[in-house]
Amino acid sequence: MDSLPESPAAMTLPRVSIQLDDFDLSAEVAALRRENKGVGAVCSFVGTVRDRNEGDQVASMELEHYPGMTEKSIEAMVDEAFRRFDIFGARVIHRVGLLQPLDQIVLVAVTSAHRGQSFQACEFLMDYLKTQAPFWKKEETAQGARWVDARVSDDAALARWGITLGNAA
Repeated sequence: MDSLPESPAAMTLPRVSIQLDDFDLSAEVAALRRENKGVGAVCSFVGTVRDRNEGDQVASMELEHYPGMTEKSIEAMVDEAFRRFDIFGARVIHRVGLLQPLDQIVLVAVTSAHRGQSFQACEFLMDYLKTQAPFWKKEETAQGARWVDARVSDDAALARWGITLGNAA
């Protein structure tokens, strides 16, 4: 007798997803929690597109990436989070394409036995993503389109974790 395929709820989620479509925070966290019955803490961060940057009104943001390279880079970040912190699971979703102000752009969710490890791993992954993930962001403003540069403050946030990789001008 052939075995039945696994139900979607029983399947393990990919740790990293780069996608055009929006995501559902509650569904993502529920799926991550199902992967380990010992989960005592879940920490999540959802970033949204801001309507202002550098004093200018932002009409939209377009994100580009290099398929394959971006996923591999973020997978390495998740591997590092597992090395540094006592966590059970992690999920990173980053959207690409044309986004509007208030659209969700990124999700980092981490599970562990206790809150401290989840908080730290979530913050670590977000700091790493802001500085090292290969995404290119272009904002549309009343003054025209412009590429978003790395910030010195993002490099400083990553340096707290003992990683010094200068990106900002």
